Amino acid sequence: MSYGIESRPTRLNLLRSRRRLGRVREGTDLLRRKREALVRALLEHARPAVDDRERISRAASAAYPALVDALAENGRASLLASAEPLPDVSVTVQSTLVWGLAVGSVTEAPRLERTLEARGTHPGPTSAATIEAAELFETFAELLLEAAPRDVLLRALGRSVAQTSRQVRALEQRVEPALSSAVIQMTTLLDEREREEHTRLRRFVHRGGAARRI
Repeated sequence: MSYGIESRPTRLNLLRSRRRLGRVREGTDLLRRKREALVRALLEHARPAVDDRERISRAASAAYPALVDALAENGRASLLASAEPLPDVSVTVQSTLVWGLAVGSVTEAPRLERTLEARGTHPGPTSAATIEAAELFETFAELLLEAAPRDVLLRALGRSVAQTSRQVRALEQRVEPALSSAVIQMTTLLDEREREEHTRLRRFVHRGGAARRI
């Protein structure tokens, strides 16, 4: 791959290659700073994300055993009947930019924890195990909904950090060395040509002077 390197060793191509090398170094520096900013943003959101996952893990650890107990006590058909009608869950999502990354954020979300009346169930016919399982899963779902935007943001930041790191490595390990080598080679060849031209010019002048003396 040529990376835009001019093959013919001329002064014009040398200037062009030097300008490209300068732009590559500037671009590498900008990408390094971008990567540092992305890493800072990633670390800033990592701690809250870890806390979210711990809360979700605790909620899941409580909800699923409660569901097993409700199934054992009432059976699957009874639980399905208690779950009807299923609630509609709608959220308002807004697209935002974080370090140039388009990320959706939830601006308005419903409260998923409901009362018995809101669920359409009655204390009498519904067992305590079913009510407990419903409450725990509503809390579980609410935590998932709350944590989802941050998790998406972390994944996007991680992908961007990886992509920027690949770009920096490509510039540092491939493009810049190739351009630097081309600049050095062209400079060496042009200097040698210039010395040869000076040598031929001195010989020509010396021969011309000798011819005039004769």
